[in-house]
Amino acid sequence: MFVLISIDLEGCAGVVHVDQTRRGGGDYERARAWMSREANAAALGAFGAGATRVVVNDSHADMRNLLFEELDPRVEVISGALKPLSMVQGLDAGQPDAAFFVGYHGGSGLRTSVLDHTYYGAVVGEIRLHPAKSAADDPGLWVDEAAINALVLGEAGVPVALVTGDEAVTAHASERFPGVTTVAVKASITRYSARSIHPDEACRRIRAAAGEALRGLARVRPYTLPLPIGVTFSLLTTAYADAAELVPGVVRLDARRVRYVAPSARELLRAVLAITKIAGTVVV
Repeated sequence: MFVLISIDLEGCAGVVHVDQTRRGGGDYERARAWMSREANAAALGAFGAGATRVVVNDSHADMRNLLFEELDPRVEVISGALKPLSMVQGLDAGQPDAAFFVGYHGGSGLRTSVLDHTYYGAVVGEIRLHPAKSAADDPGLWVDEAAINALVLGEAGVPVALVTGDEAVTAHASERFPGVTTVAVKASITRYSARSIHPDEACRRIRAAAGEALRGLARVRPYTLPLPIGVTFSLLTTAYADAAELVPGVVRLDARRVRYVAPSARELLRAVLAITKIAGTVVV
């Protein structure tokens, strides 16, 4: 059994501020250790439930955060950026039987999700999905990173069996991903505050839940939506929308919103990466 683990940082126990998430920040080294331990807990739970291969994809920021010495020697690690599949790189390293999202956080625009953002928080205010031919005023489906990544996996037939992070991301995962197991390691109070369980307890719960998720894999189903699919970006400034409009196929809806119609979930992810990275080059 092959398990792909996508590990982020903002959703890990104890993490509440950007200072903990940025290289050079005062608490960054401590936070990356917590992140590494949560990834390892998920891996150990998977091995204990019969997994024969576990690939951990470092999915935070520059994607060079994991401390290898904190990981079980049986684990394979994908690190560094850019990656064509970003947070779900490893999907093409063989056919995973299941995916785990560990240390995930709520998406941009949630009122109570610590460090909420969707791929590039300095650029993106919100991302929504729509039927391909929907009107500009169609509210669509609000999505976070977990949903976008799950669609890419689901298109390949891979289910998301475990999601851990704050209560916001785990609640949305429970609503959307059929049969998923979740572990909430903290409850957000505001964007920069949360009530967290101890990192040791978080690891204990994650390891137990990972084993439970694999043992109950028969009840889990891939997450899919009808294709083609429209993706609307609400960007934080008109300058970002100006830049995003340079991407072929992107249509300007109004001052700060652009839309792209993707024929596949994989191309949807590529559009998210291209638009956010191009818009992020604008100096405002």
